[in-house]
Amino acid sequence: MFYDLNVPYSPDDPDVPHTLNFLAELGYTTIALSQNITGKLPATIKSPPLPQNPPKSLQLLTRLNLTLADPAQNQRLNNLSQAYDLVALRPTNEKALLNACTNLECDIISLDLSVRLPYHFKFKMLSAAVSRGVRLEICYGPGVTGSGVDARRNLIGNAMALVRATRGRGIIVSSEARRALSLRAPWDVINLTCVWGLSQERGKEAICEEARKVTALAKLKRNSWRGIVDIVHGGEKASSEKPTSAPEATNKSNASSEKSKDADNLKRKASIGSDVVAEEAEKHLSKRELKRRAKKARLETLGPDAS
Repeated sequence: MFYDLNVPYSPDDPDVPHTLNFLAELGYTTIALSQNITGKLPATIKSPPLPQNPPKSLQLLTRLNLTLADPAQNQRLNNLSQAYDLVALRPTNEKALLNACTNLECDIISLDLSVRLPYHFKFKMLSAAVSRGVRLEICYGPGVTGSGVDARRNLIGNAMALVRATRGRGIIVSSEARRALSLRAPWDVINLTCVWGLSQERGKEAICEEARKVTALAKLKRNSWRGIVDIVHGGEKASSEKPTSAPEATNKSNASSEKSKDADNLKRKASIGSDVVAEEAEKHLSKRELKRRAKKARLETLGPDAS
């Protein structure tokens, strides 16, 4: 199962059906349609409607990309997790990245690696995010289809620095492709991760296992309390027994009568068998008991004069 968890989506975009069909042909199974918000959050948070008649082989998820510039901004992340399947943060500076890695509740930290970053990646900061279950995302689309050679060079350099800082752990790879021509097949993406410094096994995990963990943890956070306690039964009273209909009642009465007849037959057989057992017990008397009974019978026949 191959995942692409960042496909930009707009309900009025006419190229969305072509992009989804091409993703299905390439072999992807789970797609996250993303929406971008920059600055202050709106008053009402609602995910856009999903496209109609998508390919049957695709599982569609909703995702929100939230750009962070000020660490004290956008504190309603819990409401976002209820409206979207995935919540991704895109910090623009080192202070916002540190806050996202250590404090903020999100599923993905997505970094724009096609531009020159004014800071360096630190192992302690990124490992804090990985230990909390947050994954770091590399998007190859802006670097592949970006303007000029600078975008491609920045993508390769920043991706190599990120892989080196995280030791290759907790990384997922997405496309962020706005058109079908910007998409790449899963094994092409794996070969691309080898250029960044990941092994082939780690590259496959980036679009398979690690991406699956992101969706599973996000679903667990939404359906349970802090990802620990899940309500299976709400304590409702059990429903009373259903009233039996007339045919069922007659069937039950017939069954009970047959059971009573069987019980009587068993009792009669038991009583008959008890007499047989008594006779058999008399037959198997000891020789001493037989002599004693014979002597007693002889004395009774002779009377008191025999003594």
